[in-house]
Amino acid sequence: MPENIGTRPPIATVPAIMGKPTVPNDLTKPSGNANPGGGNAFSPRDWTQHPPYDHGPYRSTALRSPRQPLIPIKQALSNLTAPAFGDGSIDALDHDLTRNAVVNAAPLGERIIVTGRVLDEDGRPVRRSLVEIWQANAAGRYVHKVDQHDAPLDPNFFGAGRCLTDDDGRYRFVTIKPGAYPWRNHHNAWRPAHIHFSLFGHSFESRLVTQMYFPGDPLLPLDPIYNCTPDESARQRMISTFSIDRTEPEWALGYEFDIVLRGRNATPMEA
Repeated sequence: MPENIGTRPPIATVPAIMGKPTVPNDLTKPSGNANPGGGNAFSPRDWTQHPPYDHGPYRSTALRSPRQPLIPIKQALSNLTAPAFGDGSIDALDHDLTRNAVVNAAPLGERIIVTGRVLDEDGRPVRRSLVEIWQANAAGRYVHKVDQHDAPLDPNFFGAGRCLTDDDGRYRFVTIKPGAYPWRNHHNAWRPAHIHFSLFGHSFESRLVTQMYFPGDPLLPLDPIYNCTPDESARQRMISTFSIDRTEPEWALGYEFDIVLRGRNATPMEA
């Protein structure tokens, strides 16, 4: 997708092995906002906080990582002003995955609440912004023709939802805690329980696709996708926090997961 020229390195700094581009460790935000002369409204991304394009232990990255030097795309106004989503894009039950696909009963599994704030690189709330999620069901099975492993589908659970953040940048989903599942990346490979998140912020420049994990999962140290992110502190930003304050008595456990779209404390991208 388009990226500010200022956030990508010169071509000469792209290594031949084609990992994520190496960039100078300069995270100073440019003064002022974007301007017609090509100024950059965002700090350069710190690629050490994100997974490389090609990560050996995650085998499929070798097949889909770029093999040619990256070419910066000239910034356009649309990179800073699009896309835009309104309430008309959201249905009343889109945020509640326990109800938005019900056929004849409640879905099986542990009901949970997942909530948090979407923030920009300066810690300000990103208001009225689209947040989308998708996940496996409680048995670790996706509603997808490619997922054929030996686990049941739930006819009352589709596994996808969306909402807009409120004026405080907060989103909230009700869902079922996803199960772990085998994925054949290596011998006895299992993915830890996780939920996929897709966000645009207020422009393509803040586009983020990431994964949220659960605290204390014993599969995390063994997972090549989670461990693609080289920095330990950045990996921790992909793990949600149990919240008794968000937990609703006799109904659902609550988890907090704040998402920072760019900057020093950015939530890492999905590998």
